[in-house]
Amino acid sequence: MTIAAHRRPSAAHTGDAPRTFPEHFLWGTATASYQIEGAVTEDGRTPSIWDTYARTPGRVRNGDTGDRATDHYHRWREDVALMAELGVGAYRFSLAWPRIQPTGRGPAVQKGLDFYRRLVDELLDKGIEPVATLYHWDLPQELEDAGGWPERDTAERFAEYAGFAADALGDRVYTWTTLNEPWCSAFLGYGSGVHAPGRTDPAAALRAAHHLNLAHGLAVQALRERLRPDARCSVTLNIHQVRPLTDSAPDLDATRRIDALANRVFTGPMLRGTYPDDLVTDTAALTDWSFVRDGDLEQIRQPLDFLGVNYYTPTVVSHDPDRAGHGSDGHGASAHSPWPAAEHVAFHQPPGERTAMGWAVDATGLYDLLLRLAADFPRLPLVITENGAAFDDYADPSGAVNDPARIAYVRDHLAAVHQAVQDGADVRGYFLWSLLDNFEWAHGYSKRFGAVYVDYPTGTRTPKASARWYAEVARTGVLPPAGRQ
Repeated sequence: MTIAAHRRPSAAHTGDAPRTFPEHFLWGTATASYQIEGAVTEDGRTPSIWDTYARTPGRVRNGDTGDRATDHYHRWREDVALMAELGVGAYRFSLAWPRIQPTGRGPAVQKGLDFYRRLVDELLDKGIEPVATLYHWDLPQELEDAGGWPERDTAERFAEYAGFAADALGDRVYTWTTLNEPWCSAFLGYGSGVHAPGRTDPAAALRAAHHLNLAHGLAVQALRERLRPDARCSVTLNIHQVRPLTDSAPDLDATRRIDALANRVFTGPMLRGTYPDDLVTDTAALTDWSFVRDGDLEQIRQPLDFLGVNYYTPTVVSHDPDRAGHGSDGHGASAHSPWPAAEHVAFHQPPGERTAMGWAVDATGLYDLLLRLAADFPRLPLVITENGAAFDDYADPSGAVNDPARIAYVRDHLAAVHQAVQDGADVRGYFLWSLLDNFEWAHGYSKRFGAVYVDYPTGTRTPKASARWYAEVARTGVLPPAGRQ
Protein backbone atom coordinates (compact mmCIF):
# COMPACT_ATOMS: atom_id res chain seq x y z
CA MET A 1 0.00 0.00 0.00
CA THR A 2 1.47 3.31 -1.01
CA ILE A 3 0.94 6.74 0.44
CA ALA A 4 -1.65 8.56 -1.63
CA ALA A 5 -0.63 11.90 -3.06
CA HIS A 6 -2.29 14.84 -1.34
CA ARG A 7 -5.13 16.09 -3.52
CA ARG A 8 -7.29 19.04 -2.57
CA PRO A 9 -10.74 19.45 -4.11
CA SER A 10 -10.64 22.23 -6.67
CA ALA A 11 -12.56 25.47 -6.31
CA ALA A 12 -15.27 23.95 -8.50
CA HIS A 13 -15.71 21.23 -5.90
CA THR A 14 -16.39 23.73 -3.11
CA GLY A 15 -18.86 26.02 -4.86
CA ASP A 16 -22.26 27.26 -3.74
CA ALA A 17 -24.50 24.74 -5.50
CA PRO A 18 -26.50 22.34 -3.31
CA ARG A 19 -25.23 18.76 -3.34
CA THR A 20 -27.58 15.80 -3.56
CA PHE A 21 -26.46 12.49 -2.08
CA PRO A 22 -27.39 9.09 -3.53
CA GLU A 23 -30.96 8.02 -2.86
CA HIS A 24 -30.11 5.17 -0.47
CA PHE A 25 -27.32 6.96 1.39
CA LEU A 26 -27.59 6.11 5.10
CA TRP A 27 -27.75 9.01 7.55
CA GLY A 28 -27.13 8.33 11.21
CA THR A 29 -25.61 9.35 14.50
CA ALA A 30 -23.41 7.47 16.96
CA THR A 31 -22.50 6.96 20.62
CA ALA A 32 -20.44 4.58 22.79
CA SER A 33 -21.58 2.63 25.84
CA TYR A 34 -19.15 3.88 28.51
CA GLN A 35 -19.55 7.47 27.35
CA ILE A 36 -23.33 7.60 27.82
CA GLU A 37 -24.81 4.69 29.75
CA GLY A 38 -23.84 5.19 33.39
CA ALA A 39 -25.40 2.58 35.71
CA VAL A 40 -21.98 0.97 36.05
CA THR A 41 -22.98 -1.33 38.93
CA GLU A 42 -26.56 -2.17 37.93
CA ASP A 43 -28.01 -5.48 36.72
CA GLY A 44 -24.80 -7.46 37.08
CA ARG A 45 -22.41 -5.12 35.27
CA THR A 46 -18.87 -5.26 36.66
CA PRO A 47 -15.98 -2.80 36.16
CA SER A 48 -14.40 -2.27 32.77
CA ILE A 49 -10.88 -0.98 32.26
CA TRP A 50 -12.37 2.49 31.84
CA ASP A 51 -14.09 2.33 35.21
CA THR A 52 -10.75 1.47 36.80
CA TYR A 53 -8.81 4.03 34.78
CA ALA A 54 -11.25 6.88 35.45
CA ARG A 55 -11.17 6.20 39.19
CA THR A 56 -7.38 6.40 39.27
CA PRO A 57 -6.32 9.87 40.49
CA GLY A 58 -4.75 12.02 37.79
CA ARG A 59 -5.94 9.98 34.82
CA VAL A 60 -9.08 11.92 33.82
CA ARG A 61 -9.61 15.66 33.89
CA ASN A 62 -11.40 16.88 37.01
CA GLY A 63 -11.57 13.32 38.31
CA ASP A 64 -14.60 12.69 36.09
CA THR A 65 -15.90 9.14 35.62
CA GLY A 66 -18.56 7.42 33.55
CA ASP A 67 -20.45 6.32 36.66
CA ARG A 68 -23.49 8.34 35.61
CA ALA A 69 -22.43 9.73 32.22
CA THR A 70 -25.62 10.94 30.50
CA ASP A 71 -27.71 8.28 32.27
CA HIS A 72 -28.70 6.71 28.96
CA TYR A 73 -29.27 3.39 30.75
CA HIS A 74 -32.37 4.95 32.33
CA ARG A 75 -33.20 7.58 29.70
CA TRP A 76 -32.88 5.49 26.55
CA ARG A 77 -36.51 5.99 25.52
CA GLU A 78 -36.02 9.75 25.70
CA ASP A 79 -32.86 9.47 23.60
CA VAL A 80 -34.55 7.31 20.96
CA ALA A 81 -37.39 9.81 20.84
CA LEU A 82 -34.81 12.54 20.19
CA MET A 83 -33.41 10.53 17.29
CA ALA A 84 -36.89 10.02 15.89
CA GLU A 85 -37.59 13.75 16.20
CA LEU A 86 -34.38 14.50 14.31
CA GLY A 87 -35.30 11.96 11.64
CA VAL A 88 -31.99 10.09 11.45
CA GLY A 89 -32.21 6.76 9.67
CA ALA A 90 -29.70 4.81 11.74
CA TYR A 91 -28.11 4.72 15.18
CA ARG A 92 -24.64 3.32 15.77
CA PHE A 93 -24.24 2.29 19.40
CA SER A 94 -21.88 -0.03 21.24
CA LEU A 95 -22.59 -2.92 23.57
CA ALA A 96 -20.87 -2.88 26.96
CA TRP A 97 -18.99 -6.17 27.22
CA PRO A 98 -19.00 -6.14 31.08
CA ARG A 99 -22.78 -5.60 31.03
CA ILE A 100 -23.29 -8.73 28.93
CA GLN A 101 -20.46 -10.97 30.16
CA PRO A 102 -19.23 -9.34 33.39
CA THR A 103 -15.96 -11.22 33.85
CA GLY A 104 -15.28 -11.75 30.16
CA ARG A 105 -15.89 -15.46 30.72
CA GLY A 106 -18.81 -17.73 31.32
CA PRO A 107 -22.50 -17.26 30.54
CA ALA A 108 -24.16 -14.05 29.45
CA VAL A 109 -26.22 -11.96 31.86
CA GLN A 110 -29.77 -11.74 30.60
CA LYS A 111 -30.52 -8.42 32.31
CA GLY A 112 -27.68 -6.84 30.37
CA LEU A 113 -28.87 -8.33 27.11
CA ASP A 114 -32.44 -7.26 27.91
CA PHE A 115 -31.34 -3.63 28.03
CA TYR A 116 -30.08 -3.86 24.46
CA ARG A 117 -33.13 -5.86 23.37
CA ARG A 118 -35.38 -3.06 24.63
CA LEU A 119 -33.22 -0.40 23.01
CA VAL A 120 -33.19 -2.16 19.65
CA ASP A 121 -36.93 -2.81 19.75
CA GLU A 122 -37.57 0.87 20.42
CA LEU A 123 -35.28 1.90 17.56
CA LEU A 124 -37.04 -0.44 15.16
CA ASP A 125 -40.43 0.79 16.35
CA LYS A 126 -39.34 4.33 15.47
CA GLY A 127 -38.02 3.30 12.05
CA ILE A 128 -34.35 3.72 13.02
CA GLU A 129 -31.86 1.06 11.89
CA PRO A 130 -29.73 -0.26 14.78
CA VAL A 131 -26.01 -0.61 14.02
CA ALA A 132 -24.27 -2.51 16.82
CA THR A 133 -20.58 -2.22 17.70
CA LEU A 134 -19.27 -5.05 19.85
CA TYR A 135 -16.29 -3.23 21.32
CA HIS A 136 -15.77 0.47 22.02
CA TRP A 137 -12.92 0.13 24.53
CA ASP A 138 -14.68 -1.15 27.68
CA LEU A 139 -12.81 -4.41 28.26
CA PRO A 140 -13.94 -6.30 31.40
CA GLN A 141 -11.40 -5.51 34.11
CA GLU A 142 -10.95 -9.20 34.96
CA LEU A 143 -9.62 -9.84 31.44
CA GLU A 144 -7.15 -6.98 31.83
CA ASP A 145 -6.07 -8.44 35.16
CA ALA A 146 -5.31 -11.64 33.24
CA GLY A 147 -3.14 -9.73 30.75
CA GLY A 148 -5.60 -7.82 28.56
CA TRP A 149 -5.24 -7.38 24.82
CA PRO A 150 -1.55 -8.32 24.72
CA GLU A 151 -2.71 -11.88 25.54
CA ARG A 152 -4.16 -14.25 22.93
CA ASP A 153 -6.84 -15.50 25.31
CA THR A 154 -8.56 -12.09 25.20
CA ALA A 155 -9.19 -12.52 21.48
CA GLU A 156 -10.73 -15.93 22.08
CA ARG A 157 -12.94 -14.56 24.86
CA PHE A 158 -14.07 -11.78 22.52
CA ALA A 159 -15.30 -14.30 19.97
CA GLU A 160 -17.36 -16.01 22.67
CA TYR A 161 -18.87 -12.68 23.69
CA ALA A 162 -19.65 -11.89 20.03
CA GLY A 163 -21.59 -15.14 19.87
CA PHE A 164 -23.68 -14.19 22.90
CA ALA A 165 -24.52 -10.82 21.37
CA ALA A 166 -25.45 -12.35 18.02
CA ASP A 167 -27.62 -15.02 19.63
CA ALA A 168 -29.53 -12.37 21.58
CA LEU A 169 -29.84 -9.61 18.98
CA GLY A 170 -29.24 -11.25 15.61
CA ASP A 171 -32.96 -11.44 14.86
CA ARG A 172 -33.21 -7.66 15.33
CA VAL A 173 -29.84 -6.20 14.27
CA TYR A 174 -28.81 -6.37 10.61
CA THR A 175 -25.50 -4.47 10.73
CA TRP A 176 -22.59 -5.33 13.06
CA THR A 177 -19.17 -3.83 13.73
CA THR A 178 -16.54 -5.83 15.60
CA LEU A 179 -14.10 -3.20 16.89
CA ASN A 180 -14.07 0.56 17.11
CA GLU A 181 -10.65 2.13 16.49
CA PRO A 182 -8.36 -0.71 17.55
CA TRP A 183 -5.43 1.68 17.09
CA CYS A 184 -6.60 3.59 20.18
CA SER A 185 -7.12 0.38 22.16
CA ALA A 186 -3.61 -0.86 21.36
CA PHE A 187 -1.41 2.20 21.12
CA LEU A 188 -3.11 4.69 23.45
CA GLY A 189 -4.06 2.01 25.95
CA TYR A 190 -0.79 0.05 26.05
CA GLY A 191 1.73 2.44 24.46
CA SER A 192 1.25 6.01 25.65
CA GLY A 193 -1.06 5.15 28.54
CA VAL A 194 -3.45 8.07 27.92
CA HIS A 195 -6.34 5.62 27.52
CA ALA A 196 -7.34 2.66 29.65
CA PRO A 197 -5.73 0.52 30.89
CA GLY A 198 -2.93 3.10 31.03
CA ARG A 199 0.06 0.86 30.32
CA THR A 200 3.25 2.15 28.66
CA ASP A 201 4.93 -0.81 26.99
CA PRO A 202 5.55 -0.46 23.23
CA ALA A 203 6.07 -4.19 22.73
CA ALA A 204 2.79 -4.89 24.54
CA ALA A 205 1.06 -2.36 22.27
CA LEU A 206 2.19 -4.31 19.20
CA ARG A 207 1.02 -7.59 20.74
CA ALA A 208 -2.29 -5.93 21.58
CA ALA A 209 -2.68 -4.78 17.97
CA HIS A 210 -2.26 -8.33 16.73
CA HIS A 211 -4.69 -9.81 19.22
CA LEU A 212 -7.24 -7.12 18.39
CA ASN A 213 -6.84 -8.12 14.74
CA LEU A 214 -7.33 -11.76 15.72
CA ALA A 215 -10.34 -10.87 17.87
CA HIS A 216 -11.89 -9.14 14.88
CA GLY A 217 -11.42 -12.17 12.62
CA LEU A 218 -12.71 -14.64 15.20
CA ALA A 219 -15.71 -12.41 15.97
CA VAL A 220 -16.66 -12.10 12.29
CA GLN A 221 -16.68 -15.89 12.07
CA ALA A 222 -18.81 -16.15 15.23
CA LEU A 223 -21.24 -13.59 13.84
CA ARG A 224 -21.50 -15.24 10.44
CA GLU A 225 -22.29 -18.59 12.07
CA ARG A 226 -25.28 -17.08 13.88
CA LEU A 227 -26.64 -14.21 11.83
CA ARG A 228 -29.06 -14.36 8.95
CA PRO A 229 -27.42 -14.61 5.51
CA ASP A 230 -28.12 -10.99 4.57
CA ALA A 231 -26.60 -9.51 7.74
CA ARG A 232 -23.61 -7.20 7.32
CA CYS A 233 -20.29 -7.37 9.16
CA SER A 234 -17.69 -4.61 9.38
CA VAL A 235 -14.89 -3.10 11.42
CA THR A 236 -14.32 0.60 12.18
CA LEU A 237 -10.80 2.00 11.83
CA ASN A 238 -9.60 5.51 12.55
CA ILE A 239 -7.53 5.61 9.38
CA HIS A 240 -4.97 8.40 9.71
CA GLN A 241 -4.52 10.63 6.69
CA VAL A 242 -0.77 11.01 7.16
CA ARG A 243 0.93 13.86 5.31
CA PRO A 244 4.64 14.78 5.16
CA LEU A 245 5.60 18.25 6.31
CA THR A 246 7.83 18.56 3.23
CA ASP A 247 8.60 16.43 0.20
CA SER A 248 12.08 15.59 1.51
CA ALA A 249 13.07 11.94 1.59
CA PRO A 250 13.33 11.86 5.43
CA ASP A 251 9.85 13.37 5.82
CA LEU A 252 8.40 10.93 3.32
CA ASP A 253 9.99 8.08 5.24
CA ALA A 254 8.51 9.41 8.49
CA THR A 255 5.12 9.40 6.76
CA ARG A 256 5.61 5.80 5.65
CA ARG A 257 6.60 4.76 9.15
CA ILE A 258 3.54 6.35 10.80
CA ASP A 259 1.24 5.06 8.06
CA ALA A 260 2.40 1.53 8.87
CA LEU A 261 1.77 1.95 12.62
CA ALA A 262 -1.50 3.86 12.25
CA ASN A 263 -3.16 2.16 9.30
CA ARG A 264 -1.47 -0.79 7.65
CA VAL A 265 -0.97 -2.67 10.95
CA PHE A 266 -4.76 -3.21 10.70
CA THR A 267 -5.65 -2.97 7.02
CA GLY A 268 -2.78 -5.31 6.12
CA PRO A 269 -3.95 -8.37 8.07
CA MET A 270 -7.68 -7.59 7.99
CA LEU A 271 -7.97 -6.79 4.29
CA ARG A 272 -4.86 -8.35 2.70
CA GLY A 273 -3.99 -11.21 5.03
CA THR A 274 -0.46 -10.02 5.82
CA TYR A 275 1.50 -7.62 7.98
CA PRO A 276 3.52 -5.03 6.04
CA ASP A 277 7.18 -5.96 5.70
CA ASP A 278 8.30 -2.43 6.56
CA LEU A 279 6.32 -2.49 9.83
CA VAL A 280 7.98 -5.74 10.88
CA THR A 281 11.41 -4.35 9.97
CA ASP A 282 10.82 -1.00 11.71
CA THR A 283 9.82 -2.68 14.98
CA ALA A 284 12.34 -5.55 14.95
CA ALA A 285 14.24 -4.11 17.92
CA LEU A 286 11.05 -4.31 20.02
CA THR A 287 9.64 -7.67 19.00
CA ASP A 288 10.23 -10.61 16.68
CA TRP A 289 6.47 -10.90 16.02
CA SER A 290 6.52 -14.50 17.25
CA PHE A 291 3.06 -13.88 18.73
CA VAL A 292 1.72 -14.21 15.16
CA ARG A 293 1.04 -17.94 14.93
CA ASP A 294 0.50 -20.13 11.90
CA GLY A 295 -3.05 -19.68 10.69
CA ASP A 296 -3.64 -16.35 12.44
CA LEU A 297 -3.65 -14.29 9.26
CA GLU A 298 -6.16 -16.59 7.62
CA GLN A 299 -8.37 -16.21 10.68
CA ILE A 300 -8.03 -12.42 10.65
CA ARG A 301 -8.77 -11.88 6.98
CA GLN A 302 -12.53 -12.32 6.78
CA PRO A 303 -14.85 -11.00 4.06
CA LEU A 304 -16.42 -7.70 5.10
CA ASP A 305 -19.53 -5.99 3.80
CA PHE A 306 -18.09 -2.51 4.36
CA LEU A 307 -15.26 -0.71 6.13
CA GLY A 308 -16.16 1.84 8.79
CA VAL A 309 -14.02 4.98 8.65
CA ASN A 310 -13.62 7.47 11.51
CA TYR A 311 -12.06 10.81 10.62
CA TYR A 312 -11.56 14.08 12.49
CA THR A 313 -8.31 15.72 11.35
CA PRO A 314 -5.21 14.95 9.26
CA THR A 315 -1.83 13.94 10.69
CA VAL A 316 1.26 15.90 9.59
CA VAL A 317 4.71 14.48 10.31
CA SER A 318 8.39 15.09 9.67
CA HIS A 319 11.69 13.45 10.44
CA ASP A 320 13.46 14.98 13.45
CA PRO A 321 16.85 13.43 14.30
CA ASP A 322 16.92 15.28 17.64
CA ARG A 323 13.51 14.08 18.80
CA ALA A 324 13.52 11.62 21.71
CA GLY A 325 10.10 10.14 20.96
CA HIS A 326 8.24 11.69 23.89
CA GLY A 327 5.39 14.15 24.05
CA SER A 328 1.92 14.35 22.57
CA ASP A 329 0.61 14.42 19.01
CA GLY A 330 -2.93 15.43 19.95
CA HIS A 331 -3.88 12.19 21.71
CA GLY A 332 -3.36 13.50 25.24
CA ALA A 333 -0.45 14.56 27.37
CA SER A 334 1.99 11.75 28.06
CA ALA A 335 5.69 11.19 28.59
CA HIS A 336 5.33 8.06 26.45
CA SER A 337 4.79 7.79 22.72
CA PRO A 338 1.95 5.82 21.13
CA TRP A 339 4.22 5.20 18.14
CA PRO A 340 6.62 2.26 18.75
CA ALA A 341 9.98 2.58 16.98
CA ALA A 342 9.12 6.04 15.66
CA GLU A 343 11.36 7.99 18.03
CA HIS A 344 12.54 10.44 15.40
CA VAL A 345 9.14 11.37 13.97
CA ALA A 346 7.77 14.80 14.88
CA PHE A 347 4.08 15.72 14.65
CA HIS A 348 2.89 19.14 13.49
CA GLN A 349 -0.32 21.12 13.72
CA PRO A 350 -1.42 22.55 10.36
CA PRO A 351 -2.24 26.26 10.35
CA GLY A 352 -5.82 27.46 10.51
CA GLU A 353 -8.96 26.89 12.53
CA ARG A 354 -9.00 24.38 15.39
CA THR A 355 -11.68 22.60 17.36
CA ALA A 356 -11.88 22.61 21.15
CA MET A 357 -9.72 19.47 21.06
CA GLY A 358 -6.97 21.48 19.37
CA TRP A 359 -7.44 19.50 16.15
CA ALA A 360 -7.07 21.24 12.80
CA VAL A 361 -10.24 21.63 10.76
CA ASP A 362 -9.38 20.25 7.33
CA ALA A 363 -12.01 18.39 5.30
CA THR A 364 -9.54 17.77 2.46
CA GLY A 365 -8.02 15.07 4.66
CA LEU A 366 -11.29 13.13 4.55
CA TYR A 367 -11.52 13.53 0.78
CA ASP A 368 -7.96 12.29 0.30
CA LEU A 369 -8.52 9.41 2.67
CA LEU A 370 -11.65 8.19 0.92
CA LEU A 371 -9.98 8.34 -2.49
CA ARG A 372 -6.99 6.43 -1.15
CA LEU A 373 -9.19 3.68 0.31
CA ALA A 374 -11.20 3.49 -2.90
CA ALA A 375 -7.99 2.98 -4.87
CA ASP A 376 -6.46 0.48 -2.46
CA PHE A 377 -9.63 -1.57 -1.84
CA PRO A 378 -11.86 -0.89 -4.85
CA ARG A 379 -14.47 -3.55 -4.10
CA LEU A 380 -14.99 -2.64 -0.45
CA PRO A 381 -17.82 -0.17 0.31
CA LEU A 382 -17.08 2.56 2.87
CA VAL A 383 -19.20 4.13 5.60
CA ILE A 384 -18.19 7.20 7.62
CA THR A 385 -18.91 5.80 11.08
CA GLU A 386 -17.68 8.87 12.99
CA ASN A 387 -17.10 12.46 12.02
CA GLY A 388 -17.74 15.57 14.08
CA ALA A 389 -16.13 18.19 16.26
CA ALA A 390 -16.00 19.48 19.83
CA PHE A 391 -16.59 23.16 20.43
CA ASP A 392 -17.18 25.24 23.57
CA ASP A 393 -20.97 25.08 23.40
CA TYR A 394 -23.25 26.74 25.94
CA ALA A 395 -26.95 27.40 26.42
CA ASP A 396 -27.88 31.06 26.04
CA PRO A 397 -30.37 32.78 28.42
CA SER A 398 -33.28 31.50 26.34
CA GLY A 399 -31.97 27.93 26.60
CA ALA A 400 -30.95 27.71 22.94
CA VAL A 401 -27.57 26.27 21.92
CA ASN A 402 -26.23 27.82 18.73
CA ASP A 403 -23.15 26.15 17.28
CA PRO A 404 -22.37 27.60 13.85
CA ALA A 405 -18.78 26.30 13.95
CA ARG A 406 -20.04 22.72 14.17
CA ILE A 407 -22.46 23.27 11.30
CA ALA A 408 -19.61 24.64 9.18
CA TYR A 409 -17.37 21.70 10.14
CA VAL A 410 -19.96 19.07 9.30
CA ARG A 411 -21.03 20.85 6.14
CA ASP A 412 -17.46 21.00 4.82
CA HIS A 413 -16.83 17.35 5.63
CA LEU A 414 -20.08 16.25 4.00
CA ALA A 415 -19.06 18.24 0.93
CA ALA A 416 -15.79 16.30 0.92
CA VAL A 417 -17.71 13.01 1.18
CA HIS A 418 -20.00 14.04 -1.66
CA GLN A 419 -17.06 14.98 -3.86
CA ALA A 420 -15.34 11.69 -3.06
CA VAL A 421 -18.49 9.85 -4.16
CA GLN A 422 -18.53 11.89 -7.36
CA ASP A 423 -14.89 10.96 -7.94
CA GLY A 424 -15.44 7.25 -7.53
CA ALA A 425 -15.40 6.35 -3.83
CA ASP A 426 -18.16 3.92 -2.87
CA VAL A 427 -19.35 5.65 0.32
CA ARG A 428 -22.69 4.33 1.56
CA GLY A 429 -23.40 6.37 4.68
CA TYR A 430 -22.41 8.97 7.29
CA PHE A 431 -22.77 8.86 11.08
CA LEU A 432 -22.42 12.13 12.95
CA TRP A 433 -20.40 11.95 16.15
CA SER A 434 -22.04 12.29 18.52
CA LEU A 435 -25.72 12.19 19.32
CA LEU A 436 -25.12 13.51 22.85
CA ASP A 437 -22.52 15.48 24.73
CA ASN A 438 -20.87 12.83 26.88
CA PHE A 439 -17.84 11.54 28.77
CA GLU A 440 -14.92 12.30 26.44
CA TRP A 441 -12.46 9.75 27.80
CA ALA A 442 -9.42 11.33 29.48
CA HIS A 443 -10.95 14.79 28.90
CA GLY A 444 -13.90 13.90 31.11
CA TYR A 445 -16.90 16.16 30.56
CA SER A 446 -14.84 19.13 29.39
CA LYS A 447 -15.32 18.54 25.65
CA ARG A 448 -18.69 18.60 23.91
CA PHE A 449 -19.06 16.67 20.65
CA GLY A 450 -22.84 16.25 20.76
CA ALA A 451 -25.52 17.42 18.38
CA VAL A 452 -27.65 17.42 21.53
CA TYR A 453 -26.53 19.53 24.50
CA VAL A 454 -26.57 17.77 27.86
CA ASP A 455 -26.85 19.72 31.10
CA TYR A 456 -24.89 17.27 33.23
CA PRO A 457 -26.32 18.17 36.68
CA THR A 458 -29.91 17.62 35.50
CA GLY A 459 -29.44 15.41 32.45
CA THR A 460 -31.66 17.73 30.40
CA ARG A 461 -31.22 17.28 26.65
CA THR A 462 -31.42 20.26 24.26
CA PRO A 463 -30.89 19.80 20.51
CA LYS A 464 -28.31 22.28 19.26
CA ALA A 465 -28.74 24.27 16.07
CA SER A 466 -26.47 21.72 14.37
CA ALA A 467 -28.91 18.93 15.24
CA ARG A 468 -31.75 20.71 13.45
CA TRP A 469 -29.47 21.48 10.52
CA TYR A 470 -28.26 17.89 10.25
CA ALA A 471 -31.82 16.57 10.55
CA GLU A 472 -32.81 18.58 7.47
CA VAL A 473 -29.83 17.28 5.50
CA ALA A 474 -30.68 13.71 6.53
CA ARG A 475 -34.36 14.18 5.67
CA THR A 476 -33.74 15.62 2.20
CA GLY A 477 -30.39 14.09 1.27
CA VAL A 478 -29.38 17.56 0.08
CA LEU A 479 -26.40 19.46 1.46
CA PRO A 480 -27.06 23.22 1.28
CA PRO A 481 -24.39 25.69 0.15
CA ALA A 482 -21.95 27.03 2.70
CA GLY A 483 -23.42 29.73 4.89
CA ARG A 484 -27.02 28.71 4.19
CA GLN A 485 -28.54 27.20 7.36
